[in-house]
Amino acid sequence: MDVHDWGDATIAKGALRDQVLAARRRRPLDAGAEHAAALAQVALGWDAVRSAATVAAYVSVGSEPGTGLLLDALVAAGKRVVVPVLLPDNDLDWAAYAGPGSLAAATRGLLEPSGPRLGVDAVRTADVVLVPGLAVSPTGERLGRGGGSYDRALARVPAGTPVAVVLHDDEVGLPVPTDPHDVAVGFALTGAGVAVLS
Repeated sequence: MDVHDWGDATIAKGALRDQVLAARRRRPLDAGAEHAAALAQVALGWDAVRSAATVAAYVSVGSEPGTGLLLDALVAAGKRVVVPVLLPDNDLDWAAYAGPGSLAAATRGLLEPSGPRLGVDAVRTADVVLVPGLAVSPTGERLGRGGGSYDRALARVPAGTPVAVVLHDDEVGLPVPTDPHDVAVGFALTGAGVAVLS
């Protein structure tokens, strides 16, 4: 991909981000609670999660599909749950999630666990990885916020580990522009189910 194409992808990604974020802002607040409950139910019913000892997930913020119920349900089901801690260079460290009381306010409006850091390679220990996103294509190209944090983290995930992006139903199957550093995901997790991407 030459520089001109890369610039085109960056512009197209920005436009799609704006579109998805605007749609998220228009969602009714009560729909968010329903979707969060459905997400938790779907995730706990997914074979990859049911058989996992360790799940790498994240603490949702703002208009993201809510993961609070999901995180607590995973812990209640006896799973070890690790969530990210944003580093100054935009890479992701990880720490264990031990309930909402284990979280503290962090930079950029994030909530992060206050316990010991496990290192950037801790994501390798996960049996399944759940990541945020704004959209995903039918073939697994994921649109993130543009910081590259999850592309770096996903590059460390061993081949064969299921990776799912957590989205609203209408954010799955969109044409997502890509750059060479983008890491595709294999699944989309929504309140309606788990879609296989290929």
